[in-house]
Amino acid sequence: MQHLKHEAAMMSRKIELLENSRRKLLGHNLGTCSMEELQDIDKQLQRSLKNIRSRKDQLFKEDIQKLQTKEKFLLEENKRLREKNGPKQRHVLDKEQEEIGSGSLSTQCSDVGIELCIGPPTTRKLS
Repeated sequence: MQHLKHEAAMMSRKIELLENSRRKLLGHNLGTCSMEELQDIDKQLQRSLKNIRSRKDQLFKEDIQKLQTKEKFLLEENKRLREKNGPKQRHVLDKEQEEIGSGSLSTQCSDVGIELCIGPPTTRKLS
């Protein structure tokens, strides 16, 4: 029984130390830290940031690889569909490209006026 009480007290102390460490890593209660403790916290945070950035880079690389695979698949699918539709579809696509290039499709868009007002709402002048 005494052994269990001692073990519970040790676990309680360990939990308290971990909570204090967590608070310090979050920037709380740093006023009581020595310079050496602050440097250790800084090193630990730098290592953590390095690990986070490394993982982030890895995830970005995986995403890029997935997107490149998808791009390759879509290009192959596009090629297959063009071959399936034959020359009649190519004529329609060429005509659309010419219209886009000449600006005939862009004339359908209307211009929108935008005004920039700087300052608090009460002092700016609306025209």
